[in-house]
Amino acid sequence: MQSDAPAPSGIARVERRTAGPAESARASRAWWERSADDYQAEHGGFLQDTGFMWGPEGLVEADARLLGPPERVRGARVLEVGCGAAQCSRWLRTQGVREVVGFDLSYRQLQHARRIDEETGWRVPAVQADAQRLPFAGEAFDIVCSAFGALPFVPDAAAVLTECARVLRPGGRLVFSVVHPIRWGFPDDPESLTATGSYFDRRAYVEEDGQGRAVYVEHHHTMGDWVRALASAGLLLRDLVEPEWAEGNDEVWGGWGPVRGRYLPGTAIFVAEKGSP
Repeated sequence: MQSDAPAPSGIARVERRTAGPAESARASRAWWERSADDYQAEHGGFLQDTGFMWGPEGLVEADARLLGPPERVRGARVLEVGCGAAQCSRWLRTQGVREVVGFDLSYRQLQHARRIDEETGWRVPAVQADAQRLPFAGEAFDIVCSAFGALPFVPDAAAVLTECARVLRPGGRLVFSVVHPIRWGFPDDPESLTATGSYFDRRAYVEEDGQGRAVYVEHHHTMGDWVRALASAGLLLRDLVEPEWAEGNDEVWGGWGPVRGRYLPGTAIFVAEKGSP
């Protein structure tokens, strides 16, 4: 996530600049359509076909119980934002959750979801949609969750959280994980402990092709930005989890790894609730 890093193969330029909702959505969809196969091949084993992993540190929902008590979750209607191949949603189905719906911007990711559905026998209804404009009725879900899905790739945190709040029933819970904001001061080197950028630089990380078109966009919001966005959406922050690197986890995932993970958080998980009217 540093503009001074070498450009990835096939990318003409990497920079930090502003990127709006439409440009960000176009870039994200194209990138995931192109990269879904490699992503699932590389990380599918770690994520597990029926697993709910909150981030590279190895924290799983079975241990964390951030969605709520199991007996309450089983009776809930759940929406997974940016579900990818729907691993998290599928895990919820294996736990007896009656209704789980997923959506993702990438059709190719959803094809992987259907493939895994057929291989495991656990089917998750999923649709193609943009988190910035949820195609669901208001107050349709008891729980909305997202493990690194969609939220890191949208420019307006308040707008997307407002959409999440809109589809939540009063008393419902929103839980989502994103890149820990402090990570944006460090390069994508899992062993580097030297800050090379400003935590307060809110410009997006953008990869461009030879024609200057954005082909990958990721957005940075500070911890305060996320808290204010939750408040503006009418959500009450109940918990903020910064997972520690799990003992025995040797996974290296971009800028995440056991070396830096012992000293700095790489993931932030926000737990919020929608107040009753």
